[in-house]
Amino acid sequence: MKKTQNSFKQNSFEPNFYEETAWDNGKYVCGIDEVGRGCLAGPVVTCACILPQNPEVALNATENKLQGSYQLIRDSKLMTKEQREQAFTWIKKNCFYSIAISDHKKIDQINIYQATKITMQKSLLQLLNSVPFNTNKVEFVLIDAMPLDTSLLPKAIFHHFPKGETYSTSIAAASIVAKVFRDNLMTKPERVFPKFKFGENKGYGTGKHVDIIKKESTTIIHRKSFLNKI
Repeated sequence: MKKTQNSFKQNSFEPNFYEETAWDNGKYVCGIDEVGRGCLAGPVVTCACILPQNPEVALNATENKLQGSYQLIRDSKLMTKEQREQAFTWIKKNCFYSIAISDHKKIDQINIYQATKITMQKSLLQLLNSVPFNTNKVEFVLIDAMPLDTSLLPKAIFHHFPKGETYSTSIAAASIVAKVFRDNLMTKPERVFPKFKFGENKGYGTGKHVDIIKKESTTIIHRKSFLNKI
């Protein structure tokens, strides 16, 4: 029988239900999220992330200045830049993660939905090829909103649901990594196109960004398929 992928309505389960279930069984959870899907310019960035089992215990066992960072992990959109960077530092030291990118050309070629899906699947495959344990120990793959190909990890149970960062710390960690990485990446084209303030707007369609487009046209990193209504 073909394995199906499940989606859930909000509030149908407790936050971190899947993490706690997996950790109690000595298993892992992989969270996947994206950043930049709605931008007018630049790439979409995805991250797949696996937290350590029972990270509160792992955190208390480490003697460094990052104690408390695990508790900071939540929806990246609700965090300050400093909180995201602190959490990202803890994730880099304690978690397994992989980042994947699809640029503006790929997005225009196959549309943003397909580009996001392919990029999420790429980040998952990269992560599975790099972890130091048997991937059969990954019990759940949790994705923010997007359904993915379950054959990528046949023995795992895939779930996707809206506002995933609210209900899964694994998804929240992935969103933080993707957000910090993409924000840093978008500061680079500002050196070439200073008028577009990419370091400030990160490619999102802010009012100021749209006004600049109307006055200055566009750059080579703008998504042509997103500009039809401007």
